[in-house]
Amino acid sequence: MTAQRIQKHKYVEFRYSIKDEAGKVLEQIDLPVSYVHNAASDLLEKIEQALEGHCAGEDVSVTISPEEGFGPHRPELTFTDDIANVPEQFRFVGAQVEMQNDRGEVKTFSVSKISKGKLTVDGNHPLAGKVLTFTLKILSVRDATPQEIA
Repeated sequence: MTAQRIQKHKYVEFRYSIKDEAGKVLEQIDLPVSYVHNAASDLLEKIEQALEGHCAGEDVSVTISPEEGFGPHRPELTFTDDIANVPEQFRFVGAQVEMQNDRGEVKTFSVSKISKGKLTVDGNHPLAGKVLTFTLKILSVRDATPQEIA
C-alpha cells in the first residue's frame, strides 16, 4: 500500500518545534497537532505549502520571516508604567490584560517585564519580529471526513 501524501482535504497530524535564528528552541510541541490540508485552519500558509506532498514519517523544515508569520514587532504596542499604577493582579510576568481603545477595539496585552519599579506590557505576539524555523515531524496522513473538512 502506498503511503498517503499530504494534499487537499487530507487530515494531517504532526508535532513540531520552533527555533530562532540562533538555533534556540522557543517552543516544542510533542503532542499531536492536527489540521485538514487546504481547509480553514490556523496553520501558517508557508508551513501548509511546505507540507504539501509529504507523507507520514517525514520531517519538514521551513523558515518563516516575520511578514510570513507573526508580523513585525510594533514598538507602539509596548507600554511601560510605574508598577504602583498597575492593579496587583497584573503584577507578574505573563499576566494578561485586555485593553480597549477609543474606537472600542479590544486587544490582549501581556506583562513582558518588571524591573526597577516599572512594569511593561506588550501587545505584540511573542514571536513577532523574529525569523523562525519550524521543524515538523509528520505523524499521520489520511482522508479527512466531511465533518473535519467543514
